[in-house]
Amino acid sequence: MKLSGIDLNNNETEFDLDEFKGQKIVLYFYPKDNTPSCTQEACDFRDNLNRITKHATLIGVSPDSLKSHKNFKEKQGLNFILLSDENKLLAQKYNVWKEKSMYGKKYMGIERSTFILDESGNIEKEWRKVRVKGHVDEVIGYLTDAKGT
Repeated sequence: MKLSGIDLNNNETEFDLDEFKGQKIVLYFYPKDNTPSCTQEACDFRDNLNRITKHATLIGVSPDSLKSHKNFKEKQGLNFILLSDENKLLAQKYNVWKEKSMYGKKYMGIERSTFILDESGNIEKEWRKVRVKGHVDEVIGYLTDAKGT
């Protein structure tokens, strides 16, 4: 499945997760660019990227447009790939497009989730309903323990 995204050089390009076979991937889904929790999570990943890339490639995914992703990356100095899943195809594949509720109103949205994909593209580890605070440390802890380092 091909998705448009913003690469490491802030250019628009097409990505296919199959292109990353042979590499471990941290694939994280977040609801919306430039919202407080999503910004905090992205910045936590940004600030710890060198600890993550020792073990895996980091990719963020939300249903936001490429323009929104590009602005988000520039504004926050994000140094990893952001995929635009406007049709929610990847979100549905990973079962993170869910009914949510806020102030009694029901709506569909992304359930904040992170997946570690092994070198074959299979889910090795998953976190659902992620709480932002401390999450990146959980991911790094898992990657470090999984590598035995």
